[in-house]
Amino acid sequence: MDPGGALVNVFSETWSYLTDGANWSGSGGIVARLLEQLLITGTALALAVLIGLPLALWLGHLGRGGFLAINISNIGRAVPTFALLALLVAADWPGSADFGPYGRAGLATLIALVLFALPPLITNAYVGVREVPAEILEAADGMGMSSWQRFRRVELPLALPVVASGVRLALVQLWATATIAALVAGPGLGRIITEGFARNDYGQGLAGAVVVAVVALFLELFAALLQRVAEPVRRAPSPERGAQLSASGSTVAEAPTRG
Repeated sequence: MDPGGALVNVFSETWSYLTDGANWSGSGGIVARLLEQLLITGTALALAVLIGLPLALWLGHLGRGGFLAINISNIGRAVPTFALLALLVAADWPGSADFGPYGRAGLATLIALVLFALPPLITNAYVGVREVPAEILEAADGMGMSSWQRFRRVELPLALPVVASGVRLALVQLWATATIAALVAGPGLGRIITEGFARNDYGQGLAGAVVVAVVALFLELFAALLQRVAEPVRRAPSPERGAQLSASGSTVAEAPTRG
């Protein structure tokens, strides 16, 4: 069999699947699976942000817990998400029961994805706060700022670009990883991929992968745009940029004395 001809046939089948309106509608269509995956990705990211960011930002402000933050990141990267999901599904709780709009094994999938998203969020948030230049912190202290004022008006705004980078990374990784829910008959576009390959319908399987890749690209671009918005001051090691940062910190430090 001609490998080139077989490849052309697969691409042709993929195009046919994507351009057939019937494959986009219905409870098992591309649109429904896409919305399922967006829901579970967005929920997992929101939960990870609520759990991880406050702790990491506060530890960074205190200058403690660096060992904890880095090791959480290392452990999180070392444990395969699918292995964790399989253990959660096999356990008595949360198991593989339906979980509202998240479908079969929805709770197990959410827990696995939240744990997967925590490492980049925690590491970036902690590092972002700790990398605020010392001269800016000294200026804030010299203006008589309280610990909370210094965190809210100086450390957090300057750490925001690094924090946003962690959120961006977590978002894209979550979107791609959420397809594993299909391996336990969970929600998302992974169902289209696994069902296609299970029936030797490579066009369907590849079509699902194409949709995942295209949406990942759009999410990356959207997150990059938001990150630029969250980066009013760009850090750089140059002396000129350091002077800009110091000036910015002095301006922020003056805020408590106004009014």
